[in-house]
Amino acid sequence: MTEINESIEDLRQLVVDTIDANKGVNITCIDVKDKSSVTDYMIIATGTSERHVKALADHVVAETKKLGITPLGVEGMKVCDWILVDLGDVMAHIMLEKTREYYQLEKLWQPDFQADQAASG
Repeated sequence: MTEINESIEDLRQLVVDTIDANKGVNITCIDVKDKSSVTDYMIIATGTSERHVKALADHVVAETKKLGITPLGVEGMKVCDWILVDLGDVMAHIMLEKTREYYQLEKLWQPDFQADQAASG
């Protein structure tokens, strides 16, 4: 694995660990390298309230900035039902449960997602 790929994996893990440490729930990481030229990984997580969604996004931004990685963009901070933190190779989608259920990003990026969930549950 090249140094660049290792740093992308480290960034992906940092985002997942940060969301997990701050009580984000139902964290899913989708490898979209072969499906999108925009990013390598999409991390989708649920917050329990608008305040929690905002706090999770704030923590992701703060932790990545500690490593000198400034997000390319952060969208959704005014409404806080879905916040996107764009870190280039990694995108974090942090949502309320109802928003996540409505948009079903997992099904969009992983058409066999429900089949996988049923098989593992």
